[in-house]
Amino acid sequence: MSAESLRWDTLEALKNSSKRKLKYNTDWLEKGEGVLESVNTTPSLSAWVLRQLSSRSPQKAAPSSPVSVSGLSAEPSAPARDPSPPAEPRGAVEREEVQGDAVENTQKDPDPSISLLSARATQVEGCIRVCEKNHRDKAQELLRQRLELQEEMVGAMASRESEQLKRFEELMELKRRQEYQSVRDMLERSSQEALGRQEKLKEEHRHRMKIQNLKLREAELQRLREAELERQRQVEGRDRLRRLNSVQEEVLQLNTLIDPNSVQASLDLTGYSVRGNQLCGHVSEIIRTTAEGEFPSAEDMARAEGALQEMRTMIGIMRQDIEAALEKKRRDLAEEEEKRKQLELQRQQEVKPQTAAPPAEQKGKQRKAGLQTSAEESTLKWYKELQEISRQCAASFEELNSSKDMQTKKLRMELQKAASIPVSQISSISGSKLREIFDKIDVLLSCKSVQSAGRPVSASQHPQGLDFVSYKLAEKFVKQGEEEVASHHEAAFPIAVVASGIWERHPKVGDLILAHLHKKCPYSVPCYPPMKEGTSIEEYQRILGYRVDDIGVEAQDSFLKRMSGMIRLYAAIIQLRWPYGNKQAADPHGLNHGWRWLAQMLNMEPLADITATLLFDFLEVCGNALMKQYQGQFWKLILMIKEEYFPRIEAVTTTGQMGSVMRLKQFLEDCLKRREIPVPKGHLSSSFWRS
Repeated sequence: MSAESLRWDTLEALKNSSKRKLKYNTDWLEKGEGVLESVNTTPSLSAWVLRQLSSRSPQKAAPSSPVSVSGLSAEPSAPARDPSPPAEPRGAVEREEVQGDAVENTQKDPDPSISLLSARATQVEGCIRVCEKNHRDKAQELLRQRLELQEEMVGAMASRESEQLKRFEELMELKRRQEYQSVRDMLERSSQEALGRQEKLKEEHRHRMKIQNLKLREAELQRLREAELERQRQVEGRDRLRRLNSVQEEVLQLNTLIDPNSVQASLDLTGYSVRGNQLCGHVSEIIRTTAEGEFPSAEDMARAEGALQEMRTMIGIMRQDIEAALEKKRRDLAEEEEKRKQLELQRQQEVKPQTAAPPAEQKGKQRKAGLQTSAEESTLKWYKELQEISRQCAASFEELNSSKDMQTKKLRMELQKAASIPVSQISSISGSKLREIFDKIDVLLSCKSVQSAGRPVSASQHPQGLDFVSYKLAEKFVKQGEEEVASHHEAAFPIAVVASGIWERHPKVGDLILAHLHKKCPYSVPCYPPMKEGTSIEEYQRILGYRVDDIGVEAQDSFLKRMSGMIRLYAAIIQLRWPYGNKQAADPHGLNHGWRWLAQMLNMEPLADITATLLFDFLEVCGNALMKQYQGQFWKLILMIKEEYFPRIEAVTTTGQMGSVMRLKQFLEDCLKRREIPVPKGHLSSSFWRS
């Protein structure tokens, strides 16, 4: 039997044995350790195979040939050339396991009968051992490769796990940093929110404090306003009480003029006396109602003044009746005297008594003897005409001025603002600004609409509106001279040039300006109003220009300051003309009036402190213009002032009033020494009108 057939027999025997039930593991090559263990733990399979072979060997021993041990080693790869189909790998594996077990069993339990085996058995045993050795080597190689692969896999796994651990640690570090940053952000946000809340609380506190301060300030202002109103009410009440007492005193004095027992003109004055007593009782009743500590109201004053006015009217009518009766009596007496002297006059017709010198000659002699104490008749006539114009103008808008209608009152206030505000805005800032103010006043006087407090207003809105505006405008111009020019001498020129331009276009306003100026400053005429009989000292001081109130007469310095401001305004008006006016037209009040004023001032006796002050102010403002106009005649006048008139000023001036005298003296000496009068400070040059 060939070795090939023997192998198949062996495999067939293994198949029929209990080993056929072994299950084939497909990864047995990867698990070589398990294969070796199975070989080492089943040694009885090889012995069983050998026994089976030995029982069959006597029958088939003849054709076989002895096999040497070297023959076994010569075929180590016989099982590898197994022609069995690959479809039965499980059976092959089982046979190989059986052969391996038999060989191992033989090695472990040496049977003395092995040496008696035949060559075939020996060959089979050798093949089995070779196969087992090959499988063992292969398993060890696979095991080594598997261990190397496992080590590589373990190294790769360790490296991967190490990298993953690093990434994990990095991730944890990142999370830790993120958590730390989030905690920091949360703390910062909390801090910012706390700061924001703190700032908000501070702001709310400041706002509350501000509101509280405003409330306290408003309360304080309210208290001050109430105190001021109370003080004003007290002042007005005391003033009304004084006026009421004055009214009662005057009513009683007027009542004493009514003498029912008077024998003059044989008039019956009983009716006047009864009515006078009734008016006195009426005023006394008003006094009694206010004697309990209350001040008289405006209605009480109106009733008392109405009673006074009625008393004055009644006294006037009574005097007219008395004068008419006396005139009738004088006429009767004159007729009787005429009849008595008629015969005597007839006898004396041929005899003419020596008459006295005419009054005109006497007046001329008085002038030669000394200076005048009053203005010339023509000047006084002009002064009275201007005052009459002012009085008529004031009377013409009496209805507008005394109206109780709210719309009329509102219109009156708007017209007064439209007239006074532009004059208050006059300054020497620029010529364009001055021209704008002039145009606004000119438009108002032309009965066109102008803006006043953001609303259009026109003098044509009331029949008496133009007279009212003209009167208030002239009054405001003079008041600016009295206040603004008195404090700032340079302000005389811009105010004067606007007044001169308005005077040229609206002559009525110019006459009213002069009338107001003469009334407040009679030295601008010039005239020294005499004190008439029956005029009180306070009234006469008002006529002279002093301010008289309940406190008393104003101080001399304040009086001279106001007079100086108005004279400076007048001196500026007579030398200035509006540059945009009609050059061909005559100057409405030019330098000739300045020469007239200066000449008449020097023809009158000087007054202490007043004459020196007014001469200095007039010459300082208008002297340069008069010098250019009259030249030699002007210097003669200045020399006459220095040599003849100035000693008269010194003669009437006391020691405490020498300030104004020394200023005038120094001014005259400097002018005569330089033979020139300087241009006044604040004079408007030609460049001013281009600004």
